[in-house]
Amino acid sequence: MKHLVVLSGAGMSAESGLKTFRDSNGLWEGHDVMSVASPQGFKSNPELVLEFYNQRRRQLLEVKPNSGHQYLADLERDFKVSIVTQNVDDLHERAGSKSVLHLHGELFKVRSTYDSSDVKEWKNDLNIGDLCSKGHQLRPDIVWFGEEVPAIARAISICEKADVLIIIGTSMQVYPAANLINYAEPRTEIYYIDPNPATVHHPKLTVIAEKASSGLKKINFK
Repeated sequence: MKHLVVLSGAGMSAESGLKTFRDSNGLWEGHDVMSVASPQGFKSNPELVLEFYNQRRRQLLEVKPNSGHQYLADLERDFKVSIVTQNVDDLHERAGSKSVLHLHGELFKVRSTYDSSDVKEWKNDLNIGDLCSKGHQLRPDIVWFGEEVPAIARAISICEKADVLIIIGTSMQVYPAANLINYAEPRTEIYYIDPNPATVHHPKLTVIAEKASSGLKKINFK
């Protein structure tokens, strides 16, 4: 069975109404990115950071998977499909995809500030005073700037086994995720779907300058 590996970014979820990571001016929902997505920002103003992610969590509860998410889930009828996503939403899973690896964490999970392996499901607001079982403040289970990406080794292993690699809705600027393309075997077919694709040099790359839902239909997987 052919193995399809999908690397998805913020553009994958944009059609569901979720905003992409940050605007062209570097701001994320009006905030400097480092103030809401770094350990330093959390230490400086934890209330701001928690409320920022509370707003993201509330928004995620209101949106649904789009046809692009559904298309990828439907491909599992005929192919082995592995999704490696930079997105922190659960839209791939809600659409029915069974193998989803989140590189940058998950919005519906929180973890202890004392023990990063102490993770729990969380769909409500997270506030100061919400503690882990050992009495330490909980924080979003999100990989912030300056933090290691624990899942990167698994992601590399998945990309090494791809027959077809599909990159969707990412700027190809955020590392180490942007480097995953280089772990594909020389035989691997590679497609890059984005309405405003970045310049990427790779001998096997086919660029499809469309949004996810329509661009996926341009690939002949057979």
